[in-house]
Amino acid sequence: MRYLSTRGDAEPLQFEDVLIEGLARDGGLYVPESWPQLSAEQIAGFGGRPYVEVAQAVMAPFAGGIDPPALRQIIADAYAAFRVPEVAPLTSLEAVAPNLHLLELWHGPTLAFKDVAMQVLGGLFDHVLAKRGQKVTIIGATSGDTGSAAIEAIRGRSNADIFILHPHGRTSAVQRRQMTTVDAPNVFNIAVQGTFDDCQNLLKAMFNDAAFRDEVNMSGVNSINWARLMPQIVYYMTAAVQLGGPERPVAFSVPTGNFGDVYAGYAARQMGLPVERLVIASNQNDILTRVMRTGEHALGPVTQTLAPSMDIQISSNFERLLFDMLGREGAAVAGLMDDLKRARSFRVPDAALASTGALFGAERADEAQTLETMRAVHAKTSMLMDPHTAIGVSAALADRAAHPSDTPMVVLGTAHPAKFPDAVERATGVRPPLPEHLADLYDRKESYEVLPNDLAAVQAHVRRRVAGR
Repeated sequence: MRYLSTRGDAEPLQFEDVLIEGLARDGGLYVPESWPQLSAEQIAGFGGRPYVEVAQAVMAPFAGGIDPPALRQIIADAYAAFRVPEVAPLTSLEAVAPNLHLLELWHGPTLAFKDVAMQVLGGLFDHVLAKRGQKVTIIGATSGDTGSAAIEAIRGRSNADIFILHPHGRTSAVQRRQMTTVDAPNVFNIAVQGTFDDCQNLLKAMFNDAAFRDEVNMSGVNSINWARLMPQIVYYMTAAVQLGGPERPVAFSVPTGNFGDVYAGYAARQMGLPVERLVIASNQNDILTRVMRTGEHALGPVTQTLAPSMDIQISSNFERLLFDMLGREGAAVAGLMDDLKRARSFRVPDAALASTGALFGAERADEAQTLETMRAVHAKTSMLMDPHTAIGVSAALADRAAHPSDTPMVVLGTAHPAKFPDAVERATGVRPPLPEHLADLYDRKESYEVLPNDLAAVQAHVRRRVAGR
């Protein structure tokens, strides 16, 4: 399996090199040269099998160079930390709407769906770096959940230091403390005076600074790294099979910020899973809803909301979908990305937009709708739901109203309600407690640096810390 850059000017790479490189040298994102195919018989055979076995079967075609026994052990170790053996259990939301289901992805150590991929990524880094005798400096940006999941996956590992940039004052207190209270010599937290988009732009600028990138041997854990997306394909497969797939199609509603999770659903479909619809669920920072409905990708201001992981205007992984929408023409993608950088906007050609129009839906929920959905779900089911997942429910209901169907609809539950206790209590009157392993989170000492939204300042900080190690 070789991987191509979405912008067409970087050399194709094998999996292990893509893992370490993170972002392509031409600024693009790596995608598989071709999609491995799973037959209907293979997908049906996932029914009743342990999650680890399904994960190995789905990921092995992408992970060339990793010996099968080593891959299986990496996956087994990753999910040993989860609080339920199913890893991603499926529950019914029939009390809310017919054929509605919830995929619980928050049973990992940091209570967010990012753990499903990040725990695997940490093991992959350890394996490949040990084999190569290398050490890397991992730099990531987070709107909330990616950072804590990445730190949990990399903390204490001898072959990697990790720096996480988060927007100062724009995450929940639980999200921040899950990052800043980790006491490990290889973990460094940076609070950037800006938005998540600012953090992400700093990250991309560091990747695109070849001299700095090589100086610190930089790698990444954001979903710009293909190896982050690969494990997320698995739970689309397991959920679909539980609902009658592949004989029966399934639809998914995905709370979406950086487009990685919904792109993993697209990847599952490209591999042969009969996905009828992928609903992109956005909050009022609705860049993805607007572009999928109109073709106009125009950046606007970022509004701080109850769902901070969606407080974003630049969804990096959308570039991967654009690559396919534009016939895998890297030059065409590069042109649109240049337009975005220069004019803060671009237009997706009508033919390209039409190529995926039947598959993708796009809905938004403002703050009032988010709170009302959280309240209504609790009233009907006694279930507490974090705001991101509630937006997924709201989008699913809106899409079903516009496109009636008897196909099962699965909402991806992206975070434990205790990660957003203020929002949950505001909606339902109930304050969700933290699980036992995080019960003392508010008593732990925090450690982080507040830095300006300035590339030179962040790079200088990273250099100092790396030199000190």
